[in-house]
Amino acid sequence: MKTDKIGIIGLGLIGGSLAKALKNRIGVKEIAAFNRNEDVLKAAYDKGVIDLYSTEIDETFCGCDIIFICTPVKHIAAYAEKLAPFVDKNCIITDVGSTKGRLYDRIKPLEDKFLYIGGHPMTGSEKSRYTFSKEHLFENAYYILSPAENVSEETVIFFKEMISKIGAIPVIVSPYEHDHIVASISHVPHIIASALCNNVKKLDSDKAYMHTLAAGGFKDITRIASSSADMWESICFENRDEILDALSSLEDVIGELKKSLTSDNNNAVHSYFNDAHVYRDSFSNITPGNFVKRYEISVDVLDRPGSIAIITVLLSSNNINIANMSIVNNRERENGVLNISFDSEEQRQKSIKLLREMNYEIYVKN
Repeated sequence: MKTDKIGIIGLGLIGGSLAKALKNRIGVKEIAAFNRNEDVLKAAYDKGVIDLYSTEIDETFCGCDIIFICTPVKHIAAYAEKLAPFVDKNCIITDVGSTKGRLYDRIKPLEDKFLYIGGHPMTGSEKSRYTFSKEHLFENAYYILSPAENVSEETVIFFKEMISKIGAIPVIVSPYEHDHIVASISHVPHIIASALCNNVKKLDSDKAYMHTLAAGGFKDITRIASSSADMWESICFENRDEILDALSSLEDVIGELKKSLTSDNNNAVHSYFNDAHVYRDSFSNITPGNFVKRYEISVDVLDRPGSIAIITVLLSSNNINIANMSIVNNRERENGVLNISFDSEEQRQKSIKLLREMNYEIYVKN
């Protein structure tokens, strides 16, 4: 299997980032791109990110080993159908859509035309244009893969390895299970962020105090409400049933809180926040679950300007790559406030030795 020529349909944030990652990290010889806006294609071509382009689905994509469809979900199946006459049956057609079930049902009749592996990189930004694309967008991000039933294990392994080379963490999930999962952890949170914004807009007075005073917490929790309305309209209808189920469950959770407040049930209200607190803190480990091995330490550092920079410079000057890093915002149940992970035990042990020589207190995380 080869990656000599790769096609990208839709050169926005994800498509542009894929092109940059494939070119610079894998060394793909030829990248062909389609986009409705020719200015974007010319900009990418002039920078050497892509090698040929078209504003139509045509012979430009003949001979592609893999084609990524990076468009809104509602258009993916149509583009796959348009590509079918220009690819052979061993070409891998994949996508980056955040719903998979209905999409798989639409593409299944075409499975004799190409090899379909559904994809969903769990990364991105509220800024969706090519201008914001970056080679490292996929680093340490989960990348869900949902292969069609007729795709061989050998092909899936090949594609997983390629996704790993761009820095992502591939996870195999069936298309229908995927939609059940992301409805709760991705789709409904976007709906809630928009609901919070719409609610403040509704409740604010003519003096617009709410708009003026909305700061840190509100802006953090509603950041994703700035995402593309076209994209989220498409996602909501593509995954409607799973989203409706998740919203019904959320209504029950909020309904219980309303009951507790109405009945002055202090214990229940405390439990509501404490249960969420404990569960949210269980996400703090920066190791990506069971899908990849990371070697971690926690460093006790003072909350002073430049303290983290000193550590990162020390490690980088000794050729130690930091695979991931996170800051713990409280010391209540954590040893140390700076979590660092490495790709190997050798790198971890080297870091421990260097940091202890500098009198840092180190905690090894198993």
